[in-house]
Amino acid sequence: MNERKLIIEAGHTESRYWKDLWHYRELFYFLAWRDILVRYKQTVIGIIWALIRPLLTMLVFTFVFGNLAKLPSGGVPYPVLVFAGLLPWQFFSSALAEASDSLISSSNLISKIYFPRIIIPGSAIIVSLTDFLISGVFLVGLMAWYGIVPGLNILALPIFIIIAFTAALGGGLWLSALTVKFRDFRFVVPFLVQFGLYISPVGFSSAIVSDQWRWLYSLNPMVGVIDGFRWALLGGNFELYWPGFIISNGLVLLLFISGIWYFRKTERTFADII
Repeated sequence: MNERKLIIEAGHTESRYWKDLWHYRELFYFLAWRDILVRYKQTVIGIIWALIRPLLTMLVFTFVFGNLAKLPSGGVPYPVLVFAGLLPWQFFSSALAEASDSLISSSNLISKIYFPRIIIPGSAIIVSLTDFLISGVFLVGLMAWYGIVPGLNILALPIFIIIAFTAALGGGLWLSALTVKFRDFRFVVPFLVQFGLYISPVGFSSAIVSDQWRWLYSLNPMVGVIDGFRWALLGGNFELYWPGFIISNGLVLLLFISGIWYFRKTERTFADII
């Protein structure tokens, strides 16, 4: 009678990690869909909430920066200027918040079965992407209301969406791994998001920053993303500042690569710590 033996080789899981990521793609779909249902199921206003938050922020920023501060709008209605910048920022900030707490929320799953843990923060970001798409419909309506028709630059919009997703995933991997080890990050993340809103060109155009300091301002990775969104949607009124754009996207790439590195470095300890 032949006996079947199971041989466990050291490092085997590590060597096929990225193959396992594809193998467990259905788990990714399931977790993403679960999070979407949890977000919208049995809520009073449901999907409308994805519109209320950016709408209220747009009204406040339009009043403060457009009416009180009288900042230039680049030749477009100020509400459109704000919402075009608010759309990628809200996606990024919401994704950070969702991803940072995702591992803690899935602690039971992590402690019971093996799968690439990177699936969890990745699937959490899909919820924010859903909000992004819903808010994008409102932006289309807002531009139609003001009679703004995008030019050929709109073809580059998917590129900036990918850049925003890359930035959100990189930051989300850092924060999710750090939150497992240091639970204080659950309180730090809301502060980082709020602080980032004010230092990003959401309520104003980054063109108001003098050339002397604009490259330094571009050290904020979201500056290039927001400028790119406005350039793609609003055309020649918002030309890209290429030196700053290169700096911002270089930092996005660094954030993404370092996020994967740190997450993979600490991933093996998640089950023990959680």
